[in-house]
Amino acid sequence: MTASAESHGIFDHTRANWYADPRSAFDSWMAKQAFKASSADVYRAQWGLFLEWLTVKRVDLRTVDRLAIEQFVTQLEIRKPQRIRYLRLIERVLDHVREIEMASTNPARFIAQDGEASWRDARENEPTGFLAHGERAALISYLFSAIGDLPAGQRWRERRDRALVGTFLGGGVKTGEAAALTVSNYAWNQPWLAIEATNPALNRETRLAPFAIALLDSWVSERKTVRLLGNLLFPSAPSGRPMHKATMLRAVDAVIEAAGIANSRTARASPQTLRNTFAAELFESGTAAERVGQWLGFQQQISAHRLHRAWENWTGEEIRERDLAAAQESGHQETRGFE
Repeated sequence: MTASAESHGIFDHTRANWYADPRSAFDSWMAKQAFKASSADVYRAQWGLFLEWLTVKRVDLRTVDRLAIEQFVTQLEIRKPQRIRYLRLIERVLDHVREIEMASTNPARFIAQDGEASWRDARENEPTGFLAHGERAALISYLFSAIGDLPAGQRWRERRDRALVGTFLGGGVKTGEAAALTVSNYAWNQPWLAIEATNPALNRETRLAPFAIALLDSWVSERKTVRLLGNLLFPSAPSGRPMHKATMLRAVDAVIEAAGIANSRTARASPQTLRNTFAAELFESGTAAERVGQWLGFQQQISAHRLHRAWENWTGEEIRERDLAAAQESGHQETRGFE
């Protein structure tokens, strides 16, 4: 499901209807989405709890501000990743309800971007995140799945979003770098992507995974076919204007959701998670941390080694959890043998 398709569906109700009856408007929108039943139930529960909070605060979607949203998220007795899920849902809805206004008026986005906000002080905050092997495989499989019969305007955006995710996962690119990439930064069917910095001395190349090359080749071909203007590799519109970071985040969220791995995770699979996973695959293949750091654009080797240690710790935790699950399953089987 693309961000564009989601935007179209959510406006089956006017902004006035969202303000007057936000619960019914949300239910109507949810009914048109391709979410799994379990995911839809979670989203409805989250939205309902937020609306109850607004009622207590005597505000509505028109008047809700940053303080009310931050207080709501902070008082939730849940872990930080779960707070982020609430915040992303609120941000997504307010983006569409207030679509006519400037995106910067969304109070939820200010909270999400505030690294020192009190809502982040949740118990059991997650360490550096990576995709598990199964999650990575499922995501790549989805990226190459049939797009289906979409209108031309949605089709090229879907192809763009998949290539964008492939660039994060298969090239370790940052969101700001992805927004500035031009068509000339990528050579057809080549394993290298040129990353240009404001300071030419910091220009670099990153090595693309084979799946990322295939996705970029497909996208560049699609881009030429629909004749998008400008030279940006990932434009936000036919006019060629650049993608906003928030648009990229929504695109990644939509792809992760459609790939079916969002519900299996306790933490959000952000562009940074995909970038970390790019590094993890290289570490696992035996690539030196210093080389990985060069491709990621780290200016100091200590940063690459810190990420390598985080990956080692994460790998150890993954192995322990897998062993524990296997032991529990073995115990269940032995118990069934006595029944």
